[in-house]
Amino acid sequence: MAQSIVELRNVAGTEAALGWAGGHTIVVDRPEGRAGGLGLGFNGGQLLALAIGGCYCNDLRYVAHDLGVEIGEIFVTVQLELQGTPLVATSAILSVQCAMSDGSDAKALINRAWSVCTVANSLNRGVPTTLQLI
Repeated sequence: MAQSIVELRNVAGTEAALGWAGGHTIVVDRPEGRAGGLGLGFNGGQLLALAIGGCYCNDLRYVAHDLGVEIGEIFVTVQLELQGTPLVATSAILSVQCAMSDGSDAKALINRAWSVCTVANSLNRGVPTTLQLI
């Protein structure tokens, strides 16, 4: 079983958080003027959309590598709809354009990458989340 662990801590002098996994970091904050936010980083909805799109971009590369083909360019947009109180994501639409280096049709690659996309599959299957006090 694979496992991914990230950690977050407050950024001194702000109300933002610094998150990291291994040697990679990201700042998480609210928009400037909202609940002490300074707009120093991404908010939760943006991070969720980036997780969906970023995972899919990686899976396009994994599948291309497995098939021995080369991708020229990838264009991905994720539209995340949020509603309600508490605010929750109600839908996500990923739009993709992928050009193969040799000009061939990328449709099979696009569909295969979507079928193995970890984040999209996790969300579509309703990944359980729990809170644990430490």
